[in-house]
Amino acid sequence: MKRLIMAPLRGFTDAVFRNAFQVHFQGISEAVAPFVTSTKGRRIKPSHLRDLAPEENSSLPIVPQILSNHAGEFVRLANTLSDMGYDEINWNLGCPYPMVAKKKRGSGLLAFPDLIDRLLDEIMHTCNSRISIKTRLGRFSKQEMESWIAVINRYPIVRVIVHPRTGVQMYTGSVDLDAFAACLAEINHPVVYNGDITDVDTFLMLETRFPAVGAWMLGRGLVGNPFLAEMIQSGKHAAPDTKERFIDFHEDLLAGYLARFSGPGHVLDRMKGLWRYFALGFDDGRRILKQVRKTRSLERYRQLVGKIWEDL
Repeated sequence: MKRLIMAPLRGFTDAVFRNAFQVHFQGISEAVAPFVTSTKGRRIKPSHLRDLAPEENSSLPIVPQILSNHAGEFVRLANTLSDMGYDEINWNLGCPYPMVAKKKRGSGLLAFPDLIDRLLDEIMHTCNSRISIKTRLGRFSKQEMESWIAVINRYPIVRVIVHPRTGVQMYTGSVDLDAFAACLAEINHPVVYNGDITDVDTFLMLETRFPAVGAWMLGRGLVGNPFLAEMIQSGKHAAPDTKERFIDFHEDLLAGYLARFSGPGHVLDRMKGLWRYFALGFDDGRRILKQVRKTRSLERYRQLVGKIWEDL
């Protein structure tokens, strides 16, 4: 069985999504959870870690992810997660969003390899959990990868998840597979590939080109097509019972968010966000997405998706 990992998509692949996914679909071995940000002060509020509560994450092995540029704050949060039962913590060095990167967090740290070095030196000596890293080629340029790779090679990192774009690219343009090949050759730790796996043929191409890769991360492609992992596992370009399973999945998501969020407005916003990806799987997805975005009440939303199911 191929090792396929659910990517951490903030606002999408939370515990509600992960649990509903495991009920209706197959093929995923584990998930890296969307990042939690380290905070100042001694007390970490339980609400800050609600999505990582062990009782809400029994269906799928989870690796928590931390966004931080402060070693002490990172370790305090990581050790709290360790006390909750997590033995691996992922450090986010890949978030491309400017509001994060400009604060030297996420991919913003990649332009400062000396700072990464100082942080890792303290983290590795005081953290109770194993550390993995999710990263990009660099913040501004792929040439930055030579510096940060030299740094992380000096530490006992569990694995490195590489998305072969720069931070400033966000999600535009093509992934740089030649640059990923260079990373794969230079990194002294197990490497996980992440980026633009949206169909079986793309996966097979990547698997053939990079036989040394032992695990693969699925993100936007998996949210848009929840059948993708089992299609990759089977090598088939279609999955059985797609209509019925997707409808049941959607209804479980809706019920899960109604139970989690305090008001229908929050639930509606979350479902609208998911349709940004769900719509990609429909022939008239652009029209459907436009209609979903126009809904102003949960009742109207339910009526609309009911009509979508009838038309399938």
